[in-house]
Amino acid sequence: MTSPAPARPALSAALGACTIVIAVDRRSTELATALERHGATVRHAPALSIMPHIDDEALISATRQLIDAPPDVVVVTTGVGFRGWMEAADEAGLADDLQRALTGAQIVARGPKARGAIQQAGLTADWVAESETSSELGEFLLAEGVGGRRVAVQHHGSGADGLDALFARAGAEVVSLTVYRWGPPPDPAAVSRSVLATAQGDVDAVLFTSAPGAAEWLATARRESALEAIAARADAGRLLVAAVGPVTAGPLRDAGIPPLVAERGRLGSLVRAVVTHFGGGHAPGVATAAGRLELRSGGAVLDGRVIALSRTSLLLLGVLSDAAGGVVSRHDLQAALPRSGDSAHAVDVAIGRTREALGVPTLIRTVVKRGYRLDVADDIADHTAAGDAANRPREDAS
Repeated sequence: MTSPAPARPALSAALGACTIVIAVDRRSTELATALERHGATVRHAPALSIMPHIDDEALISATRQLIDAPPDVVVVTTGVGFRGWMEAADEAGLADDLQRALTGAQIVARGPKARGAIQQAGLTADWVAESETSSELGEFLLAEGVGGRRVAVQHHGSGADGLDALFARAGAEVVSLTVYRWGPPPDPAAVSRSVLATAQGDVDAVLFTSAPGAAEWLATARRESALEAIAARADAGRLLVAAVGPVTAGPLRDAGIPPLVAERGRLGSLVRAVVTHFGGGHAPGVATAAGRLELRSGGAVLDGRVIALSRTSLLLLGVLSDAAGGVVSRHDLQAALPRSGDSAHAVDVAIGRTREALGVPTLIRTVVKRGYRLDVADDIADHTAAGDAANRPREDAS
């Protein structure tokens, strides 16, 4: 019996207590593994699936046309699509012939992922659209002139993007290649659960690697009446929404959600951006007497230490953190707790359990006859105490 492969060692705890939704189909396992090695809990919720056309007769027929009459220009819009085309040619026994047909062509790419696939196939990209948009790619080729030239266009999963018609109007002979299409999500219920959990605060980050996938996830959020809450959490900095590149970020910006955009348009760059955000002090937090405190969906990070906490403790700490050292009454804390009823004693019990879990009892101070406050650092307390300092009742030592 074959032993299971040993787990890869953790790289850091930067994403400890973070729950991250990846709305990705292709290479989702690779992305999840990279995030988990930094301590994240990953939820898979691909909003679309990729439906390959490896056996598509139209694709093979177009490939044969290009072998018989090689193109002058090859337009590569996606890395996954170009790799799929090469795989389809290989399955049909046409790989070597296609390689020779493309060797003399000018090859242009819509972004770094497309360029990487071209290089992987043993070819060279002559030009790469920095904005990763089809419009920039089209403008470049029109400026160079495509009249009378044979142009092969590999399309992305959304189908035609206007390039065929654009080049044809300019006098080009266009050969269109659709290698894959976007299909329905593998598990629609998982997508719905992910948007509801995100709106409720049970998710720290959502990651996207394609514009159609981002658009469909947002459409699900609208159908579930969750988009407004998601946008509000993102705008407040309590939710990180990250995109692999500027094109993927487009639907997010259109929905009023400010995205973090990876610098290099690669999965590795996306992971680094997320790790840097949470591990580099960019996530919301408050400086306390016990160190910086950040709250995440699965717990807290206190002075770099990841602490698992119950939802009740997280709700309490959230209210106290928002007060930034100000006193919060038992009544207000009680209102934030589920199932506390009319019992103020439930607040005291929850505070005790939270102190015990944190391991720093003095982090939450009792203000006699008034409530509780977070023991923030002196420089913050100086700015927040003005309203309380005049006749503040005494505090106990806990």
